[in-house]
Amino acid sequence: MAKTADELFTFLRELGIDTATREHPPLFTVDESQSLRGSIPGAHTKNLFLKDKKGRYFLVTVEERAVVDLKTIHHTIGASGRVSFGKEDALMELLGVTPGSVTLFGLVNDLDRKVTFVLDEPLTEEQIINGHPLHNAATTSIGKDDLFRFLEATGHEPLVLKVSI
Repeated sequence: MAKTADELFTFLRELGIDTATREHPPLFTVDESQSLRGSIPGAHTKNLFLKDKKGRYFLVTVEERAVVDLKTIHHTIGASGRVSFGKEDALMELLGVTPGSVTLFGLVNDLDRKVTFVLDEPLTEEQIINGHPLHNAATTSIGKDDLFRFLEATGHEPLVLKVSI
């Protein structure tokens, strides 16, 4: 069963990770979320849930305005052939989220580590990174170093690669 946002926050607190969360109306697109700029500091993200031809899944997190070439990203991330977006049922099964709520925090639900996490290298230059806390009616800010601690605790060694154009 997928964790709730409250369970995510408990997990983070148990790791000694401080976060800040701001509730807002549900946001489904980057364009909608840009209305919050200025009130939530840090880098805002967009997340791509991808599947390759061999059934491997990838969660690619980039800065919200970054451009990603889906026709060539497979070369960079080590996928088998071109990638497509993962289906909704796989998204729920693996990350415990629905479309519109895809987030790096969903890795807390990938207990079998079936998802390869790819972090766009420019995001590592940011001190605060923002993502949805398993639903799209809030934004959670986490420090860069704490993000890496979270990833380690979930068993996800990130591939830090330049995937944006």
